[in-house]
Amino acid sequence: MPRKLIWRLFPHPLLTLLLTLVWCLLVNGFSSGTVAFGLILGTVIPILTAAYWPRRPVIRKPLRVLEYILIVLWDIIVANVQVAIIVVFKRNADMASNWVAIPLELRTPEAIAILAGTITLTPGTVSADLSDEGHALLVHALDAPDPDAVRDAIKSRYERRLKEIFE
Repeated sequence: MPRKLIWRLFPHPLLTLLLTLVWCLLVNGFSSGTVAFGLILGTVIPILTAAYWPRRPVIRKPLRVLEYILIVLWDIIVANVQVAIIVVFKRNADMASNWVAIPLELRTPEAIAILAGTITLTPGTVSADLSDEGHALLVHALDAPDPDAVRDAIKSRYERRLKEIFE
């Protein structure tokens, strides 16, 4: 099959696989019919939405994506325990909720969206706003006695890795 035809049929191959997997998870089964219908959905949806993807994000280091996912999953588990401890044992008067401005070095919209989503997925923090130019992200932290430490942790743990992946 010519390469151009393959890209026309599968404009976003990772999205095709992801949609197929999500369909199988929604149906709660991996029968041949479920997988086949998932593949049909995973093929048709990217073709129909290809016009809305004028340029595909370039992933410079694909293996770093797996590392990033594992780090985020680990951080979500750790943050769940930390938030549970805060909720159960810390008095409201002793909590130090803070707004933290994160200056961004990222310029790729996809990378900024992934960073904001990662922050929101991690219990205890929420992405609240992005500056008009996309140069800063406003984050609310449930318990952050040192907002600078929160900022530095986000920049070193997430933003640095996303910069390696996308830029």
